[in-house]
Amino acid sequence: MIQEFDLRVVPQTAANEQSLREYVAQEKGLDVRTMTHLRVLRRSIDARQRTIFVNLKVRIYINEMPEDDAYQRTDYPDVSEGQQVIVVGAGPGGLFASLKLIELGLRPIVLERGKDVHERKKDLSMITKTQQVDSESNYCFGEGGAGAYSDGKLYTRSKKRGNIEKILNVFCQHGASTNILADAHPHIGTDKLPRVIENMRNTILRCGGEVHFQTKMTRLIIEDNTVVGVEAICQQPTGNSQQQFRGPVILATGHSARDVYRYLADAKIEIEAKGIAVGVRLEHPSMLIDQIQYHNRQGRGKYLPAAEYSFVTQVDGRGVYSFCMCPGGFVIPAATDKQQIVVNGMSPSNRGGQWSNSGMVVEIRPEDVDDTNDALKVMAFQEQLERNCWQQGNMKQTAPAQRMADFVNNRLSYDLPKSSYAPGLISSPLHFWMPERITKRLQEGFKYFGKHAHGFLTNDAVMIGVETRTSSPVRIIRNTDTLMHVRIQGLFPCGEGAGYAGGIVSAGVDGERCAEMCAAYLTGILSMRF
Repeated sequence: MIQEFDLRVVPQTAANEQSLREYVAQEKGLDVRTMTHLRVLRRSIDARQRTIFVNLKVRIYINEMPEDDAYQRTDYPDVSEGQQVIVVGAGPGGLFASLKLIELGLRPIVLERGKDVHERKKDLSMITKTQQVDSESNYCFGEGGAGAYSDGKLYTRSKKRGNIEKILNVFCQHGASTNILADAHPHIGTDKLPRVIENMRNTILRCGGEVHFQTKMTRLIIEDNTVVGVEAICQQPTGNSQQQFRGPVILATGHSARDVYRYLADAKIEIEAKGIAVGVRLEHPSMLIDQIQYHNRQGRGKYLPAAEYSFVTQVDGRGVYSFCMCPGGFVIPAATDKQQIVVNGMSPSNRGGQWSNSGMVVEIRPEDVDDTNDALKVMAFQEQLERNCWQQGNMKQTAPAQRMADFVNNRLSYDLPKSSYAPGLISSPLHFWMPERITKRLQEGFKYFGKHAHGFLTNDAVMIGVETRTSSPVRIIRNTDTLMHVRIQGLFPCGEGAGYAGGIVSAGVDGERCAEMCAAYLTGILSMRF
């Protein structure tokens, strides 16, 4: 017999399966000896009151064992002889598009400008050692995209766009913990996600697809308003070579591929400016955030995870909010080229670091930049802010920073607290040199957040500049129904870089949808040919 129950228990009970079994037996009048298996289906923490509870949905197997796996598997057939589709980018959009193409019997040819996850990791360590950024291998470019080494959070609000459960199950099939199927805010962790991504790549290769690293698309091959392939520069030990790859194209280049946006604008391929959010990365001691969120001077204690927070308000008609909160995590240098400073956050799977950080950002709309119709104007604004930050940081990856309360009170910080940001911090008056439309709103937002979370607005927290890569500053315009470009056949703009997703899960969902539409497009072409 199988029974499911909704439970509300204290953290100590939720943390131990035997305690949980005994609780269920007592509350539901069951014999604990007959419980052969317990599976947690949903898990969330209710920290609104001083007494913390964990809300659970559990499935109890009585006198029988579960026949199914803890996750739903997807079958991936051999597509060695399948129709070829070019997938540009091996981030979540591109990887999930490729796996879906295989499901549908099509053969993905993946082109990734960066390196594989293991080689990429070496280049990331060099940013701190040399203060230099490799423009093709960094925290944004490379296998797995911006999420691979910058956190692995799997929470999305895009419930209506596609099958989120499918995305999580595919991650589990490739090595992620099945905890992500139950947790309200699932998280793989930057220490675990690279192995999962490598397994996804191996599935593509095993099924007959191809993955080409250090292969950078330079242009689309367009004939009669139809994309028939791409040209790319391939880096090889003997030197670079120009190659062509033929087939319809799923363009999933990520939100930082500015050269792609410039190419599209020059080629008169329809794009438009899109709103973004910019600000800073705010870092507190994780113990302080635990104390605030769990209403306890002792912090989270033994049975609770590092605390999260989510803040949002409106200031002068624009949103001010926390973004990509990383409990027990690190602040990292996320620039993609020279003369830029960009920061982001990440967390390992155990979220055990001594600091917690979050993006604190202000909504920027295209009309806030200027009143022109330039599709690249928001990107230009983004770039200028990153250059200004680099100049404030002594023209290295040393990031300008300011204590939080000093910023709110327009004071220079004469010293800075310890920080997780490895390249180092330099005291800088962010309130003075950042655009006023950002600083004034952040200041008011911090005052508001401090009133609702006592102790949050403090000089023990440090603001690190600048957080600019929250989303793409450009949208590649596509048809709502077919997901194909509005004018050019065979081109499927995909994921964050195309302006249609905002995170790992939503990019994965969009990748699957683009693959389905590409399959439908090819079926139409093939039916006409025969």
